[in-house]
Amino acid sequence: MKKRCLIAASLALALTACDSSSTDDTATFSFAVSDAPVDAANAVLVCFDGVELVGNGLPPQEFDIGSSDAAVPANDLCLDETGNVIPGTVGIDLLTLQGANADSLVSNAQVPAGEYGQLRLNFVSAGSYVELTDGSKQALDVPSNQLRLDGVTLTANQTFNYTLEFDLRRALVAPPGLPNYLLKPRGLRLVDDSAVGHIAGELDEMLLIEHDCSVAPSDNEQAVAGVYLYPGHDLATADMFDNSDERSAYASTAVYFDGATSYPFAIGFIEAGQYTLGLTCESSDDPDVEEALTFVHAQNVTIDEGQTLDVVVGN
Repeated sequence: MKKRCLIAASLALALTACDSSSTDDTATFSFAVSDAPVDAANAVLVCFDGVELVGNGLPPQEFDIGSSDAAVPANDLCLDETGNVIPGTVGIDLLTLQGANADSLVSNAQVPAGEYGQLRLNFVSAGSYVELTDGSKQALDVPSNQLRLDGVTLTANQTFNYTLEFDLRRALVAPPGLPNYLLKPRGLRLVDDSAVGHIAGELDEMLLIEHDCSVAPSDNEQAVAGVYLYPGHDLATADMFDNSDERSAYASTAVYFDGATSYPFAIGFIEAGQYTLGLTCESSDDPDVEEALTFVHAQNVTIDEGQTLDVVVGN
């Protein structure tokens, strides 16, 4: 099994603030990870051992888990093939970080201001895995052992907080014929926390009944529907696709019955702006295929910076 991997994710983010005449000034940098849920998994444990800022005409600014002052401490969740803890790693179950929840990897690091060509997230495949709903575990790999995020500019005397949002319904794949799951760059979003909002939503049960969606299943781990978020208002359901080059969803999430009366869902770290929510009763998703999903409802939403929008879909 490969020990380290590298993913080239085509993610660009330019963050600017006021100018400074001193090239020696510093900026404050923080970085966290969050997730949208995936179908048919109890846990998605990812292991990291460091974060790097690369470029700016300087050696890499490295934040090693468990040893750098600004990096989080190591934990004991990442185990090698013999069951021993992999030192200098932090394991994070992404399924615990839904909606506006996030886990920090780097906090308040003081770094030289300037333009960094890449932000790199170092991945450790040895301890990473996907636990399926039947309790079995499958190894999780990243093709080439690093998530590479492009285009970060840190302005002098400013504070920047970033979150990498994993949309696992699009990024997590099980290639036919391969024993391991792969974490692919599709569905990863790097955002500036100061420019985003969140959705705390719920599906109207009458809408599910009207469109013959699954209602109150006895198995609460069975998704009843999928919610997709598309840029712009007034998008018709006929124009909604998944994984289309022309109109791919900005984010998506599965919706589950809470075992009582509600069908809650959450989408976090959304860039402020206008969007259309689309509802489909087809809850499964193949991230490598442009799917002709049938959407049964569309609803406009507007995301404001720093705010959580409470919305009932169908009401």
